[in-house]
Amino acid sequence: MNPFNRPREFGEGAVRHASTAAALRVATRARPVNLKARLSTVLLLLSLAGTGLVVRAVDLQVLRKDFYQEQGDARYLREVPIPVSRGTILDRNGEPLAVSTPVVSIWANPQELLQHAGRIAELAQALGVDEATLKAKLDQRADKEFLYLKRHLNPDDAKLILERKIPGVSSQREFRRYYPSGEVLAHVLGFNNIDDRGQEGLELAFDEWLAGKPGAKRVMRDRLGHVIEDVELLREPQPGRDLTLSIDRRIQSLAYRQLKRTLLEHGASSGSIVVLDARNGEILATVNQPSFNPNAVNNGDTSIRRNRALTDVVEPGSTMKAFTIAAGLESGKWKPDTPIDTAPGTMPLANHIIRDTSNKGLIDVTGVLTRSSNVGAAKIGLSLSSEHLYDMFKRVGFGESTGSGFPGEAAGVLPPAKGWGQVEKATLSYGYGLNATPMQMAQAYAVLADGGRLRAPTFVKGAQNPDRAVLDPALAKTIIGMLETVITPRGTGLRAAVRNYRVAGKTGTSRRAIAGGYESRYISMFAGLAPASNPRLVAVVVIHDPQGAYTGGMVAAPAFSRVMDGALRLLDVPPDNVEKWYSDGSGNWAPIEAGDAAPEYAPGSTSYEEGEPTQ
Repeated sequence: MNPFNRPREFGEGAVRHASTAAALRVATRARPVNLKARLSTVLLLLSLAGTGLVVRAVDLQVLRKDFYQEQGDARYLREVPIPVSRGTILDRNGEPLAVSTPVVSIWANPQELLQHAGRIAELAQALGVDEATLKAKLDQRADKEFLYLKRHLNPDDAKLILERKIPGVSSQREFRRYYPSGEVLAHVLGFNNIDDRGQEGLELAFDEWLAGKPGAKRVMRDRLGHVIEDVELLREPQPGRDLTLSIDRRIQSLAYRQLKRTLLEHGASSGSIVVLDARNGEILATVNQPSFNPNAVNNGDTSIRRNRALTDVVEPGSTMKAFTIAAGLESGKWKPDTPIDTAPGTMPLANHIIRDTSNKGLIDVTGVLTRSSNVGAAKIGLSLSSEHLYDMFKRVGFGESTGSGFPGEAAGVLPPAKGWGQVEKATLSYGYGLNATPMQMAQAYAVLADGGRLRAPTFVKGAQNPDRAVLDPALAKTIIGMLETVITPRGTGLRAAVRNYRVAGKTGTSRRAIAGGYESRYISMFAGLAPASNPRLVAVVVIHDPQGAYTGGMVAAPAFSRVMDGALRLLDVPPDNVEKWYSDGSGNWAPIEAGDAAPEYAPGSTSYEEGEPTQ
C-alpha cells in the first residue's frame, strides 16, 4: 500500500462523521421537548400514590382496624399472671413455721429464641446447663411461646442472666416455700411442689386456704420479650390467708430432741411422740423419727415422709388395760380393790395360753394396772359382754379416725364384737387384736383427762371443737387415780415420774405383728397425763424396735418424763403440792428426793414387768 494515500482516507472518514452530526442536529430541531406533558405525568403519578396512601390509611384505621390491632397485640401484648404470696403458717405463739420468699424464674419464647440460635450457647452457659440439652428442649417446643428455662432463682442470679438481653428470654416473679424449723416440723407441715401448691401434711390439708388466687394483667413487651409497660389490670390478686396452728414450736422442738435421744440410746428404728392439751384437744406437738428436710425434698425413701403418729398403727398393748378396767368398773362387777388371783402367771384358754412375765399372785383390780397383768385384764374382760367391751373402746375413739383432718390419717381397726371368741375377747382386753395410731391413743387418754369428754384432736388454734360425754366424770377420775399407782416403785412406769407433778399413765409393750403371728421385735409405749390432780397435758410415746431393754417402762417412760417435764414448765403449769399429797396419805409412795434421777430422776427398779401376747 502507498503510504501517501493515508491522508486521503482519513479525510474521507472525517467528512462522513461531520455529516452524521449535522443530521442529528437537524432531527433534534425537528422534535421540540414537551415539558408540559412530562409534568402532567409526574403529577398523575404523585396523585395516584397519595390516593393509595389514603386508601391504605383508611384500611388500617377504619375498615380493618380491629384486625390489625389484634395482630399488633398478638405480637407485643401479653396477658401475664400476677403471683401472690402463700399465707404464712404460724405456731400458737405467732412464730413463723412456713413462709414464702420471692424468687425469679427464667423462661423463653422458643419461637423467638430459635431465630437467634447463635445465642443459645451463651444462654446455656448463663443457665449452667448443657447446650445440646437446651437446644433439644427448644426444638421440641419450637411452635410454642413459653418454656421454663430455670425455676426459683434468687433475684441476683436471675439479674445476671437477664442482663445479657438475649432475645426471647424473660423472667417471672414467683414464690418459694421455706420452713425455718426444717425436719422438726416436716411431718406436720408437709411441703409444696415447685408451683407452691401443698403436697403433703397441713400444706395439703389447708391448700385452698393458704394458696390465695393469682391476679392477671395485660402488658406490653419489646422485641426482646421484656415488659416495658403495664397496660391493663385484668384481675385483682388475692393473697393467701395465714394459718395459726395449735402447735407450740418450743414443745415440738423439745419432743423432737427427746425422741432422737431415745432412738439413739436404745438403738431403735423409729418412733413417735404426741402431746395434746387436755382441755380442748389442741395438738401441741407431733414428732416422728426418722424425718426429712422439707426444704430439700427428694424422691428417695418416701416412707420417711409419713406422719406416723397419724398414719401408722400399732397394737396398743397394755395401754388398753385402763379402758378394760373402766368397762369393768362401769359394769358394777368390779371395784378398784376387788381381788383377782393371777397365779400362777398363766391362764390356759381354748388351746392358747395367756401369760404374765411373772407370777403376780393375788392382786386387786388397781394392781392389774400397777403391775400390768395380762391374766388379770383378761379375767376382767371375759367377765363382760363383748358388746360392752366393744362399746367402751369405741366410745373413747378406737376403730375410727380421730377427725383431726390430717391427710391420710388411719382409722385403726377394732373388730366387730359379734366376731369375738373367748380368746379374742381376752387378748383385746390387754391390747392385742386391735390396732390404733399414737394419736388415737392420745385421744383416748384425753377422755380420762377431760372428765370423760371426747374431742377430736385439732391442729388449728382456737378451732371450734365440740365435745361429747362418753364416760362418767367420776369414773374417769377413778381411773386416773388408779393409773397414778403405775408411777411408783411397785409399778411399771416409775421412770415416767416428773418432779413436783403428779403423773398418771400406763406402760405398754407389744410384739410386732407379722402374717400368722408375732416376731421377736417389740414396740415400747407409754401413755399418760399430768398433773394428775388437774390434768393439762396428755402425751403418748411409741418406740419401734428398741434393742436390749424393750419394755415401755424402760424405753418409752423416760422419754415421756422428759417431754412432760419440759412442757409443763414451758406452759407455766403450777406444780402439785406433792408433799401435802403424801402427808395426807393420798400418795402411794415416798416423794422423789432432790438429787434422785427419775426417768432420769427415779432410781432403777427390777419391777418393770409387762405382759406378753398369747402364745
